[in-house]
Amino acid sequence: MIGYAAQVSWLLIVTFALSALYELYRATAKSGTSRYDSVRGFLTQGVPFYAVVFTLAVLVRTGWRWVAWTALATGVALIMVSIFYYSPLMLRQRKPGPVDWFEDKVYTGLLFVAVALLAYDLLGKTLVPS
Repeated sequence: MIGYAAQVSWLLIVTFALSALYELYRATAKSGTSRYDSVRGFLTQGVPFYAVVFTLAVLVRTGWRWVAWTALATGVALIMVSIFYYSPLMLRQRKPGPVDWFEDKVYTGLLFVAVALLAYDLLGKTLVPS
């Protein structure tokens, strides 16, 4: 059976890969649509962000509790940013289409799942079929 750490690690890797590909798409194909859509912005802000979160996603596999706590806090913070900043402010300026809405909702949903699994892991709880 795959433990929580491996599940969360893969889940975060997929989540951040989706986000990185989307932001690269916005930086190239939609460049100039809003002040958030530029290659320069992606390289100066996006690349360092993704380097940190991908590293965190891989470190979750170690099972170290401090990494799990850090990932939990990061996940909660990113959910808050998505709900209270990105969706109401940034997304509107980007003139969103179906791809934009899809990415936003899937990204946030995957973060919720990762946070829930991390919470179960840190609380020592397991999900078992009845």
